[in-house]
Amino acid sequence: MSLNKKILIVEDEVDISRLLKTVLLKEGVSEVFTAATAAEGLDLFHTVKPDLVLLDIMLPDGEGYEVCKSIRETSHVPILFLSAKTEEVDKLLGITIGGDDYITKPFSPKEVAYRIKAQFRRANYQLIEEKVKPVIKAGSFEFDEQRLELTKNGHVIELKPKELGIMMLLLKHPNQIISKEKLYDHVFGKEFYGSDNTVMVHIRSLREKIEDDPSNPQYLLTVKGLGYKLTVKGGS
Repeated sequence: MSLNKKILIVEDEVDISRLLKTVLLKEGVSEVFTAATAAEGLDLFHTVKPDLVLLDIMLPDGEGYEVCKSIRETSHVPILFLSAKTEEVDKLLGITIGGDDYITKPFSPKEVAYRIKAQFRRANYQLIEEKVKPVIKAGSFEFDEQRLELTKNGHVIELKPKELGIMMLLLKHPNQIISKEKLYDHVFGKEFYGSDNTVMVHIRSLREKIEDDPSNPQYLLTVKGLGYKLTVKGGS
């Protein structure tokens, strides 16, 4: 399975670096870049913009900790430390300064691959969680797309599925005329084309729920021969 990811290995032991690269490519990583010094690692990081960094702590020209600090100034990319240091204080330091994992030598390249995949899974979960559906606001109305909940002046209005669909469409286009054809496409489906009564029944039901005086609507208006619009203050 292809991970379609780029990984940077900053490791001065050539045999370890070469072995990790071989295993990661076999595991489906699309590109693996290697560096043997801190300076080379930072240069490559800014050049290739990897999705994850494997970072040795003891490097010929400095410590991986400093490389990590430099990366963290501009990026939140996952960083996994590789080190022969097994003391708990070293592990805590690595995590404290911005590392996401700490792998002690000697290690199994397969274990490293599994830990990398775990980091990518965690990143995907976070991305999904961050994609929270928005709250649409128009005048006195708010529609929470996550909860599928409509409120008017803070009070929840109970709506049926088709009514929710109509309101969502109208709220996304406040003060704009929505044709019956567009309502059919977005809410009812093509099988209801020509069935004006279906739309009218749902509009009448909506007015009963959102209007102060349904017989004299102030929000959900009929534009004769064209369609409907939701009139709100502050809408587009």
